[in-house]
Amino acid sequence: MAREHAQGPEQRSLFGLIGSLPELVSQLVKAEIAQIKQQYTHKVKFAGIGAALFAGAAVFVYFAVGVLIAVLVLAFATFLPAWLAALIVFLIFVLIAVVLALIGLRFFKKVGQEPGASDNLHDDMNAVKGLGDYER
Repeated sequence: MAREHAQGPEQRSLFGLIGSLPELVSQLVKAEIAQIKQQYTHKVKFAGIGAALFAGAAVFVYFAVGVLIAVLVLAFATFLPAWLAALIVFLIFVLIAVVLALIGLRFFKKVGQEPGASDNLHDDMNAVKGLGDYER
């Protein structure tokens, strides 16, 4: 008489469980590799955004230096409100550069927020040893 339903893990024999071990190990290794790929994709993404924002901040600082030079020239040339306008433009460029740099710094801080794959591997090893919290 053939069995019509699949056996659960508690009904399988020792040899059946040992036979499924290579498949389980293979699945575990594939899952760990997929998680490592996802983790590095996350890090590269936020590092790239942070680097682009720092590059944007550098461009605005470059223009701010040019405006500062224009302020000095206008300040010495005449004491009309033109130099004050140039000084205001300089301050706007510096403010934009500071904001971009702070946003870029926030993205760089997000690079290290993901838990490491070695932590998950350590948890898996503890589960195999029967230590720690895991599903039974």
